Amino acid sequence: MSPPGRIVVYGAGNIGLYLGGRLQEHTAVRFVGRSATAQALAENGLQLSDWHRWKRHLRIDQLDFHTTPEAAADADLVLVCVKSSATSTVAQELSRVLAAHSLVISFQNGLDNADRLREALPQHTVLTGMVPFNVLQHSPGVLHQGSGGELMAADHPALQAYLPLFARAGLPLRLRSDMDAVLRAKLLFNLNNAINALSDLTLKQELSMRDWRRCLAIVQREALHAFRAAAMPVARLTPLPAAWLPRALELPDALFLKLAPRMLTIDPQARSSTWEDLRAGRATEVDALHGAVVRLAASQGLRADANACLQGLIREAEKQRAPWTAQALLARLHAARHHMT
Repeated sequence: MSPPGRIVVYGAGNIGLYLGGRLQEHTAVRFVGRSATAQALAENGLQLSDWHRWKRHLRIDQLDFHTTPEAAADADLVLVCVKSSATSTVAQELSRVLAAHSLVISFQNGLDNADRLREALPQHTVLTGMVPFNVLQHSPGVLHQGSGGELMAADHPALQAYLPLFARAGLPLRLRSDMDAVLRAKLLFNLNNAINALSDLTLKQELSMRDWRRCLAIVQREALHAFRAAAMPVARLTPLPAAWLPRALELPDALFLKLAPRMLTIDPQARSSTWEDLRAGRATEVDALHGAVVRLAASQGLRADANACLQGLIREAEKQRAPWTAQALLARLHAARHHMT
C-alpha cells in the first residue's frame, strides 16, 4: 500500500524515536532531533523492543534524521513529541517552515501543549494526542516499551487515511471526540512520575507497595478536586472510573491486586520518564504535570499543596538526587497539606 503522506517526527526523544521507529517498518519517516541524538544513533543505530518480545534494529543509514526545522517543510503529518518545556520554541520553529496543508498531532504529556501549538500555527490543524504507554531508554538508541495501551488522537477526517498504517506498525490509533478529558485522565497517572523518580524503584515495585500508592492517591485527589471545581470531565481509561482511583490505590496490597491488576501489568524494568530525566541530568516535566494541577487549583480558588510539594522535591532532585522511603514521602505530603491549611 502506498503511504498516505510524509510523516515527520519532531522531537527524537524516547516517544518520538519509538513511534517513528515502528512506523518506519511500513513507510518512510523523517526525524527531527538534536545533534547529540544523531551522534548516538550514528554509533549504535536504533534498537526497539516491547514487552511482547517484539524487536527491531535500524541502522543509521535506514534513518532519515535531521537537526534543523526545515526538514519538516514538506510534511503531511507532523508528530510533535518534544518535552512540554520545549513546546513554545517548537511552535515558533514550525510556524516558519510548515506547508499550509500540514496536519499536526501533539503526542506530549500535560494539558495545554496542543493549545500552545495552535496559537503559533493558526492556519494549521493541530490535534491533541495521547501516548498511554511507557518507553524507557536503556542506553543511547536502545528503547523499550514497558506497558500497553492504544494511542489516541482527536477525531479528524484527515487521520482516517493513516489508521491502517498505524495499525500495521503495532500502534493502533483510536480517534476520540473527548481528548481534553483523555488528557486529564492521563495526567492522573502521570502524577506518579515524580513519586516513582523519588522512590528509585521500578514502576512495578513502587505500585506494588501500599504507602507509595497512598502518596499517589493524595495528589490524584487534589487534581480531581480541581477538575470538578472547574467543571472539567475526566475520561474513563480503565475499568475503574477516574474518581474511584484514589480509593483503589489505598487498598491493601492483596485487594489492590485483585481490583486493579492492569495497573501492575507492566514490564518489571519499566520506570517513569521523570526517573530517567533525573538520572540523565535533564530538566523534568514536573511543571507541566504537578504544576498544571497547582495552577488549575489556584484558578478555582483552591490549593494543591501536595502537588506543590512534589513539584518542589523534584526541582531539588534535579540538583541533587536522594531516594526517599515511602513512609517519609507520605509524611512529607501530609505535612505539606496540613501546614498550608
